[in-house]
Amino acid sequence: MKILKINFLFLIILFISACSSVPKNTESSCSIFKERYFWYKHAKKSENKWGTPVYLQLAIIKMESSFDWLAKPPRQKLFKVIPYKRPSSSFGYSQAVKGTWKQYKNETGNKYAVRSRFKDSVDFIGWYTNKTEKILKISKQDAFKQYIAYHEGWGNYKNYKKNKKVINLAKRVEKQSNIYKQQLLECKNSLSTSKYIIF
Repeated sequence: MKILKINFLFLIILFISACSSVPKNTESSCSIFKERYFWYKHAKKSENKWGTPVYLQLAIIKMESSFDWLAKPPRQKLFKVIPYKRPSSSFGYSQAVKGTWKQYKNETGNKYAVRSRFKDSVDFIGWYTNKTEKILKISKQDAFKQYIAYHEGWGNYKNYKKNKKVINLAKRVEKQSNIYKQQLLECKNSLSTSKYIIF
């Protein structure tokens, strides 16, 4: 009985580790979903719910966390050597900050959502980009401006033209989004939302 419990715990740890590790090839949307078949279902569910394309969800996650479920901003340094506090509370796949994550949970009723879970992260991105479309009138097909609003926040969006760094990041997201989009067109027939049952 004790051996069975140990084996069961080992399998759980192995499963969590496998689901939480970064995909081997994050440059390819087809490769990501081939390795993480549940992720496609979650991303597609978010797209159906909020209207945010799967490829935009992936491009935002790649830029924000590189698909690292435990990603955090690097610590600032005092006198360039002493580790200090982090510049924000960003965390997880979506790099959502605590305040915005709390707003998301309150507005959607998804009270058990966690930032380190892919399913909740893509739903958050769908919710956020949907609000961006309503507040700033930015189409969810416009990866460039959607990312600027995602990075800067709805209130600071109007000042983005003065921020070259954010503009360059948004261009990278736009480029990656287009790459993911083209890739998904090529492998869409092999992707299925009915292959596995999830909730």
